[in-house]
Amino acid sequence: MTPVELSRTVLRAVRRAVDVGELSVSVPASVAVTPPGPGGCGDYATNIALRLAGPAGRPAREVADVLRPHIADAPGVADVAVTGPGFLNITLGGGAAAALVEEVLEQGTRYGHGDTIAGQVVELRVPYDTRAEVVADTLVRIVATQGGRAEVRHAEPVNLRPVPAPENPAPLGPDAARWALLHPAPHDRPRISADHLLQRESNPLFRVRYAHARTRALSRNAATLGFTSAPAPLGAHPVDGLADGPVVDTGAPTGTLTDARRTDASSGTSASGTSASGTSASGTSASGTSASGTSASGTSASGTSASGTSVSGTLTPATPAPGTPTPGTLTPAPPTPPHETELLVALAEYPHVLRVAARDRGPDRVARHLVVTADALLGFQHVVLPFGDEKPSAAHRARLALAEAAGTVLAGGLSLLGISAPEHL
Repeated sequence: MTPVELSRTVLRAVRRAVDVGELSVSVPASVAVTPPGPGGCGDYATNIALRLAGPAGRPAREVADVLRPHIADAPGVADVAVTGPGFLNITLGGGAAAALVEEVLEQGTRYGHGDTIAGQVVELRVPYDTRAEVVADTLVRIVATQGGRAEVRHAEPVNLRPVPAPENPAPLGPDAARWALLHPAPHDRPRISADHLLQRESNPLFRVRYAHARTRALSRNAATLGFTSAPAPLGAHPVDGLADGPVVDTGAPTGTLTDARRTDASSGTSASGTSASGTSASGTSASGTSASGTSASGTSASGTSASGTSVSGTLTPATPAPGTPTPGTLTPAPPTPPHETELLVALAEYPHVLRVAARDRGPDRVARHLVVTADALLGFQHVVLPFGDEKPSAAHRARLALAEAAGTVLAGGLSLLGISAPEHL
């Protein structure tokens, strides 16, 4: 479920509560869903209960308790909790991340575009100043992403006057000059220095452009390794078909399959011919006791193997121990790759950032959000490709899709700012 779909889900929950007489309010035109703030939980939070408390004449937490079951019953929602004065915290099902990534990749650089100010004409009256003109030029594109049209004029009274730059930024070149003027908030004086040209971690423009170049390099390297991206839940994967390599019997309990060439992405340790605990799986039980003609306790049992009892040459499978996974079931979710959550939140938040930037005439919001996205991507990139001789798996394809989605957002945001997004850096 994407943020837009979740917003509609919350609206439908309000309508249902009104229709059955649990609330007596006017259904709002829209609902904002954002990442949870301090003290929150889950994937998204909404303040709709606080908004409706006044019109309903009831405490916000009481309104939230009314809406909670209606939201929880919606497909794709795993849990809903009420926190603080009445915030609804929503946890989505496992396919939410895949749906978000798929939406970004399908929409491309138009991801985040909407119609919140469709048909509106935004008049921008600016002074004869370099920074004001650059900000206005950028706002023309940002306003257009939300269906509006911005008209720029040099006229009084001025309604867009950011603090002027202390000196001419042109010597920095077009990309660095625009970043120097757009990244600070309008009320902050921009800093014009050669620091914007440094290819170092301390330079946020370099991090954003480098992160985009890294997403392109990851795609090229994946193609060399023979696989492409495929959006999928990143948390848990079916045992069957996790990777494309051969599946072999490792002597693990009945119903457990192990990829002969799988590598634990979190540790980088090869698992070829090795059980999940690091114990040799070739003819060895999970406890290290020989499985050939030996019982689980290590006592000789003629004609009996650890996986069943031989009857007239026929091997009868033993009853799996409680908790033993069966073929096709989900294995326990591996540790979440570093910065994966931050990256997903950044992608989900991008449409909201564009709406706020268009409404508040603040292109700096877009620039700062690109820095957040880039930092998350640079922390996540190390788990995208296989390690060593590891064979590409569904997890790698899903991670590559997430990285490519981040690259799409970075490219779209840089384009709105009038800054190039390099393929190589």
